Amino acid sequence: MTKRDAAAALTLPVGKRDHIRGPADAAVTLVEYGDYECPHCGRAYPIVKTIQKQLGPKLRFVFRNFPLRESHPHAEQAAEAAEAAAAQGKFWEMHDRLFERQFALDGEYLIEYAGDLGLDVARFRTELSSGAYAPRVREDFTERCHERRQRHAHVLHQRRAV
Repeated sequence: MTKRDAAAALTLPVGKRDHIRGPADAAVTLVEYGDYECPHCGRAYPIVKTIQKQLGPKLRFVFRNFPLRESHPHAEQAAEAAEAAAAQGKFWEMHDRLFERQFALDGEYLIEYAGDLGLDVARFRTELSSGAYAPRVREDFTERCHERRQRHAHVLHQRRAV
């Protein structure tokens, strides 16, 4: 393994636990550790969407939660909302809604989004209020903290020329 390969290696490899768009054999894997309330992540969101469209099946995009509670008071609950939506098969729909509506991430808005997306709102509300997905969110956060100390929240791994 080269020094460059080691710098981009993930402590926890991409797998079934992840939220993934794109084929496993894509030439490039982009892993984002994101915070739904972070203005920088919000600015990156449309850029990542553009890259996804441009690369198509050459890109595998992976999203992992990295809520910075101290700076962004709604980020952790927003991440838990995305996980609750994932449990009902709507992770990417909620992911997109949260980034598109970063200015409205408190509890009642999250419930509203769940209804808009056709989720079982009673189940969603119960799971969100109980913290059912807090361990999953913390796992992503902790995993990122154990990664090699990289400054960026995006990790890029290229398998072969694109």
